[in-house]
Amino acid sequence: MLERHSVWPETAAVTRLRIATFNLESLDDRSGPGDFADRMAVLGPQLQRLRADILCLQEVNAHALSKHGPREVSALDRLLAGSDYEHRFRAVSFSRGGVRPADRHNLVVLSRLPILETSQIWHDLVPPPSYRPVTAFPQPHLPEAVEWDRPILHVVVDAGGGRRLHVVNVHLRAPRAAWLPGQKEAHGRWQSIGGWAEGFFLADIKRSGQALETRLLVERIFDADPAALIAVCGDFNAEDREAPVRTIRGDEDDTGNGHLGPRVLVPVERSIAESQRFSAIHHGRRILLDHILVSRPLLGWFGVAELHNEDLGDELVSAATVWASPESYHAPLVAEFLPPRHR
Repeated sequence: MLERHSVWPETAAVTRLRIATFNLESLDDRSGPGDFADRMAVLGPQLQRLRADILCLQEVNAHALSKHGPREVSALDRLLAGSDYEHRFRAVSFSRGGVRPADRHNLVVLSRLPILETSQIWHDLVPPPSYRPVTAFPQPHLPEAVEWDRPILHVVVDAGGGRRLHVVNVHLRAPRAAWLPGQKEAHGRWQSIGGWAEGFFLADIKRSGQALETRLLVERIFDADPAALIAVCGDFNAEDREAPVRTIRGDEDDTGNGHLGPRVLVPVERSIAESQRFSAIHHGRRILLDHILVSRPLLGWFGVAELHNEDLGDELVSAATVWASPESYHAPLVAEFLPPRHR
């Protein structure tokens, strides 16, 4: 587990707090210079419109700027240059080695408020399950570890007045079949339906495992402070009633125990009109994959939620018909909170 601890002077009273999540879809400046300039021209105003005090980002790529130099999120630095986010406190997820950011799909939290603690969780609470594939070729002799693709990024923010806000940034595995040796060709074609089905099963293990580890992190936070202010944000790659979201929420309808009600996480996006409640479009179908789930104490601060999906393209149709689109096919979600004494 990666941990960093920093202590800052007490923050002045917070009168308004905006928390946002946005999947930037492989933000990278290694494409052509014109392509990345187009991305900055589109994504920059989207970020500014959020007016986020705490911004959870997914899919931020990193590269070493020199042959032996450290790996840096240079595309993000360029995107934020000159904006209100440029000099924010920052937490970035690391690769499995815990030394530097990964090449692809890092998690980032940007905060106007001081970050007191940072940690990443990656098989720290849930060990990788063992599984022996049945359709792989050649077949392994022993079970293999099924590891998640990405960590969970947890930051503790100074919310003023001695209050600590836990922000958990997640990007769960997409429900796309995981690679299996001898079953999936380089260009993405599967050799058999059985192989694809097993790969799909493995992807679901990864996504469900990430969700379980996220919930166990939330349980650990509640164990330390039953009245904790918690926001779990990110791309869940699942809709409201699908298993990963249900696992993290812990709804009373699922546990059957009303005494556990104080530990339920509530989706703030449910306050948005159902006709506008979508963060992605998949072959014409509007779906909500991005969520902000909050603890009941933080729900007491909640004011309004927004989904900025007015110009959202179809992630299948647009991606196939638009060359080098600068957009993200995820809409950002933002929620505004007002501390009780300022309501």
